[in-house]
Amino acid sequence: MKLLLWLLIGFTLSFGAVDINKADKKELMSIKGIGDKKADMILDYRKEHNCFKSVDEIKEVKGFGDKFLEKNRTNLTASECKKK
Repeated sequence: MKLLLWLLIGFTLSFGAVDINKADKKELMSIKGIGDKKADMILDYRKEHNCFKSVDEIKEVKGFGDKFLEKNRTNLTASECKKK
């Protein structure tokens, strides 16, 4: 089961960006610079604000700034927000 999950994550990174509005913790942690605590912070922000309106909004999460976004912009995407 774990192997299947890692293959799925690898496939996602190889062929597309991680959607910060849909990704689970493990998918978020597959991005360089996102560990356990930062993944939780992204999930908390997403829960509190419903979603990220754009990839740039990740800078609103403590610990994520211009440098992180510059290095990872092509690995991230933010799907359209759905109303609550």
